[in-house]
Amino acid sequence: MFEKTMMAGWSDMDFNSHMRNTAFLDKAGDVRMLFLAEHGFPMSEFKRLQIGPVAMKDEISYFKEVMLLDEIKVTLGVAGMSDDGSRWMLRTDVIRSDGKLAARVNSAGGWLDLAARKLVAPPPALLAAWRSLHKTDDFVTLDSSIK
Repeated sequence: MFEKTMMAGWSDMDFNSHMRNTAFLDKAGDVRMLFLAEHGFPMSEFKRLQIGPVAMKDEISYFKEVMLLDEIKVTLGVAGMSDDGSRWMLRTDVIRSDGKLAARVNSAGGWLDLAARKLVAPPPALLAAWRSLHKTDDFVTLDSSIK
């Protein structure tokens, strides 16, 4: 399981003094991009390839509060993918330092061709990186976005 230790910072807080809903989405996005960068796909490589990851749907389930300066572990796994990798569903868990699940983010997306503005299958090396993610227990095979 890919994971990063992060902190709930000042800008992550809401009026109720706990981590705001969009901060969970930000942490999910950060861990995705950290994974990709560590597996040979920093932003410069996406610019060169003229493709990028695009989230088309995010669902957040909340379980426990995260407060200012709390240390959190943010994990990334794959809950679904098409055989060609053109579509995917990622699962990001935000876990408090006491080991309790704070929130779960399920994100559905694909690879956007930045010139054609449509979903495409990723190049083989990117597909291999994505396939190296830990599969969740409820992993499903998705339909391809390629017509």
